[in-house]
Amino acid sequence: MRKPEKHLVDWLRNAYAMEKQAETMLTAQVSRLENYPDVRARMEQHLQETLEQQALLESCLTRLGTGPSLIKGMTGEIVAFGQAVGEMTMSDEVVKGAMTGFVFEHTEIAAYTAPIAAAHAAGDDETRRICEQILPREVEMGRWLLEHLPDTVAAYVSRSAEGRDDAKR
Repeated sequence: MRKPEKHLVDWLRNAYAMEKQAETMLTAQVSRLENYPDVRARMEQHLQETLEQQALLESCLTRLGTGPSLIKGMTGEIVAFGQAVGEMTMSDEVVKGAMTGFVFEHTEIAAYTAPIAAAHAAGDDETRRICEQILPREVEMGRWLLEHLPDTVAAYVSRSAEGRDDAKR
């Protein structure tokens, strides 16, 4: 039987790998979003949050005597790169990016909920506090994406109907 600390380390590594994947996805989106300044600004903000969250997770893992999983991190970055390349080829890149981001944020919400519970079971108040600090940021980003999706879609559809070059991104 595994101790709660072992599960906690596994789930912290998962969360870290997801943050690395988010960094890759957000960096690609920010570099390509030319014509949707509100979306770009929010993605830039969340990219900075993502980098801060990586550092917080690394501090938890270091305190627990370990570090991020190289394999999980590389796998997440490869998946994110493939996703970014795939979205670049789509005529509705901005819409697909917002939809993908919404789904990803909810996966991150789950990825932080698990270590919060595991940290509680392991008596690791510091890790629980850090994950509880990060979780609302992910919830807020998911909420923001959902709230702004109708306007993003409307702008895209309008520009696309006019044959404008600025519709895609």
